[in-house]
Amino acid sequence: MSPRTSPGRRIALVAVDGGRFTAVELDEADEERSRLTLTPAELLTWVADLEKTDSPRWVIRSARDLYPLLLDGGVRLGRTHDLLLCHAILRDTDAVARPLPPSATWIRQDPTDAAPALFDVLGHDDEHDPVAEVLEQFRAQRRVIAQERDGRLSLLCAAESAGGLIAEEMRAAGLPWDEGVHDAILTETLGTRPVAGGLPSRMVELGDRVRAILSDSTLHLDSQPKLLRALHRVGVQVESTSRWELASQSHAVVEPLLAYKKLSRLLSANGWAWLAEWVHDRRFRPVYIPGGVVTGRWASAGGGALQLPRSLRPAVRADPGWTLVVADVAQLEPRMLAAMAGDKAMARAAQGSDLYEGVVASGAVGTREEAKYAVLGAMYGATTGDSGRLVPRLRKVYPRAMALVDKAARTGEDGGVVSTWLGRSSPRPSAEWADLQSRATGADADPAEVALARRRARDWGRFTRNFIVQGTAAEWSLIWLAEIRHRLQRAPESEVPVAASGPFARQPHLAFFLHDEVILHVPEEQAEAAADAVRVAAAVATRRLFGDFPIDVPLDLRIAESAEK
Repeated sequence: MSPRTSPGRRIALVAVDGGRFTAVELDEADEERSRLTLTPAELLTWVADLEKTDSPRWVIRSARDLYPLLLDGGVRLGRTHDLLLCHAILRDTDAVARPLPPSATWIRQDPTDAAPALFDVLGHDDEHDPVAEVLEQFRAQRRVIAQERDGRLSLLCAAESAGGLIAEEMRAAGLPWDEGVHDAILTETLGTRPVAGGLPSRMVELGDRVRAILSDSTLHLDSQPKLLRALHRVGVQVESTSRWELASQSHAVVEPLLAYKKLSRLLSANGWAWLAEWVHDRRFRPVYIPGGVVTGRWASAGGGALQLPRSLRPAVRADPGWTLVVADVAQLEPRMLAAMAGDKAMARAAQGSDLYEGVVASGAVGTREEAKYAVLGAMYGATTGDSGRLVPRLRKVYPRAMALVDKAARTGEDGGVVSTWLGRSSPRPSAEWADLQSRATGADADPAEVALARRRARDWGRFTRNFIVQGTAAEWSLIWLAEIRHRLQRAPESEVPVAASGPFARQPHLAFFLHDEVILHVPEEQAEAAADAVRVAAAVATRRLFGDFPIDVPLDLRIAESAEK
C-alpha cells in the first residue's frame, strides 16, 4: 500500500539493509502516517509517479548519497530537505536561542571524485535503525527552524537542499567540453605536447632561458628553495617566487621566469593529464560541494571546477542543435551589502550595470579604480595602501553600509559570532586564539604577545566583516539557482537529444555554477525562453531576500555557442 501524499506533504526516504529503501510519510506534526518498503527498481517507479502527481518534499540524509542512483534511473526529485546540509546550518546558527545539538552522525564527510556505490549507500550498522535516526534528526531540525518567526532559516534550508540536488544534477549532465579545442589551446599556449612526462616545447625554451640567465644549467625551476638561492646569487633579493614579488624586480630573469610559471600553472591545473582524467564523452563532470566553505559558498573536490581559466573557456562548447546561456552578476557582494544595510545611497550607486561608476557619481571618490579599491577595502577590512586611504570616504557617503561591516568586524575582534542575512553563522575563533587574547589582557602581559593578540584579533575581524557579505551573496546565488532550476523543469522536451547529458538529454538544464555565474545548456529553439528564466529567477531571488528594497542586481547575459569571454 502506498503512503498517501499531496502537495506540501513530507516523505522520508531512507536506505536500509538488504538493498531496499523505506519511505515514511509524515503528518503535519511530523509523526509517522504510513510506511512502505521498496526495492531499488520499485523505488524508481514509485518516486517518479509521485513527482508527477504530488510533488512532495523528500526528507533525505544527503543528496550526495541518494540522488545519483535516482538520476541514473532517469528520476528527478523536485524538493528535498537535506539533513546533512541543514544540520551544519542549524547546529552553528546564532539566529535562535537553542540551535541543533552537534552530532558526529550528521557531520558531512568530504566526497571523493567517485559517486557512491549502491551498497555503500545501503549498508548500515546493525546496531542502528537508519529510519529512526533520520526521523529523529528531521524532527530536531524542524524544532530549531520553528524558533525563528520570520522564516529565514526555513528559506535557507530549502535553498541549501535545492543546492544539493543541483550539484548532483550538474554532475550527471556535465558541462559540454570540446576536447579538440582544449588540446589546440594547450598546444598553442604551451607548445608541442610532451612525451613520457616531459615538458611542452615552449616551457622547455623558457626554462632554458631562465637557467642561462641564472648561469645554472641544472636548476630545477619547480623547486622553490633552489630557485630562490639561484635568484639571490644574481641579486634578485626576493623572499618568495610569487608573481607579485617577482614582478617588482627589474632583472632580465623576471620576464621569462614569470612566463614559465604561468605556463606551468596551466599545465599542472588544466593540462593534458587533467583533460584525460576529467573530460569524457565531451563532458566535464566536477564534484561540487554545496556549502563547502563556511560562508556557504560552494567548493569542489576535484577537477578545479571553481577555478576555470579564462583561456580555456572556448573549450566549453554546446552540442550541435544546442546552445549555451551564460550569465553572471556584476559586483554581487557590494550590492548585497547595500541591501542588507538598507543603505539607499549605496543602492542608488548600484543602479545600472556598474556600481563602481555609481560610487564615483556619488562624489565619494574620483575614479572608477578608486571606487573599486574603496569598496573592496570596505568589505575585506583594508587598512593600508589605496584601499585603506579611501575607505574612510565611504563612511561619510554610505554610513549605514559601513556601520554594518564595521560592527561585524568589531564582533569578530571580540571573539563573537556574526550571521548572514538568512542566518548562517560564522565559526568561533579557535581555543588558541581565545587563550592568546586572554593572556594579552593580563597586567604583566608580554608586549610582543599583546601586539600579536591585537594582530590576530584584527585578522578575525576582517574575516567576520567579509563573512556577512560573502555569505549573503552565496544565499542570493543559491536562490537564483533554485529558481532557474524550477523554471527549466517546466520546459518542453527537445527533439534533438544529447545523450552525453544523461537524464537531461532532452531538457534545458544547469550545466555549471561558479559563485555568481551560471551556464545553461539548452536546445537552440529554447534559448530565449531559458534566458528569460534566468532573468526572472534573479529578480525573484532579490525579492525573496530583500522584499521591496530598491536594489539592482543586473546580469551580464549572453546566448552563445561557447563560454568564451
